[in-house]
Amino acid sequence: MTLEDCRAFYAQEIRFAVNPTTPGLLDAFARVPREKFLGPPPWQLGSAETRALSAAGMMQMAYVAVEDPRDLYHNVVVSIDRSKDINNGQPGSLARWIDSLALKPGDRAFHLGCGVGYYTAIMAEVVGPGGSVVGLELNPELASRAKDNLADYPNVTVHAGDGAGFDPGACDAIFVNCGVTHPQAIWLDRLNDLGRLVAPFTMAMSPTLGQGIMTKISRRGDSYSAEMVSPVAIFSGGKLRDPTLEPEMAKALRSGGLLKLKSVRRDAHEPGETCVIHTTGVCLSMAEAVAAAAASS
Repeated sequence: MTLEDCRAFYAQEIRFAVNPTTPGLLDAFARVPREKFLGPPPWQLGSAETRALSAAGMMQMAYVAVEDPRDLYHNVVVSIDRSKDINNGQPGSLARWIDSLALKPGDRAFHLGCGVGYYTAIMAEVVGPGGSVVGLELNPELASRAKDNLADYPNVTVHAGDGAGFDPGACDAIFVNCGVTHPQAIWLDRLNDLGRLVAPFTMAMSPTLGQGIMTKISRRGDSYSAEMVSPVAIFSGGKLRDPTLEPEMAKALRSGGLLKLKSVRRDAHEPGETCVIHTTGVCLSMAEAVAAAAASS
């Protein structure tokens, strides 16, 4: 099989794993050269399932070393830095999360936690030359690699920095690729009407890893609806986490409250039985979405 054949097969593997509905998404996976973003061979490949079990202390993570770029075109993770347990992510999971953003040509998107830029490139292919993607990466080395890897994409800009203090500007879609305890107010503010935000709300399993629920938030005027996308185990977002909310997050996972989210409330109110995660200015709620003005009246 040629490299192009392998990329086409890989896209079909993702198709059967995810069944995405976003036009152009599978074409992007068939077109973007994964090997360009991963550094020189040999590459270390592993399964996302084994990594999750390893993170839970149930088994030891194992990788297979490969030098043929054709081997990269499977639904597997590829190590970026084994000493820090950083990998390129499982394509099927990332495809599901990107698909939930419902990207369209011309959209302006923000990718927080862009790593070395591979999935940023996928998003850039989908929004096309009339759209744009802003990438942000906390790790300065990875951010530098992402800038180099994405230099051929005039519709992409990459910044190095902390997501807690970054203003992405107006966005049609925001993809948060690190575990957080709650949505930042600026993300909700910067969503255009009919905009979509996908973020993982997680509880800490270790100083660097968390597990929880990848959630989609959709804006309609001044109301924000919420729905589950998938379970997730992912790197934690540092300053994007509020340590005082960790007990609430653990309770929300144990009780199943995170599975029942229906809205994000931004009105002032006392915590109630429908509140899953409640903090100043933002509440993840099991109540149906209503406009802030109506909720406070």
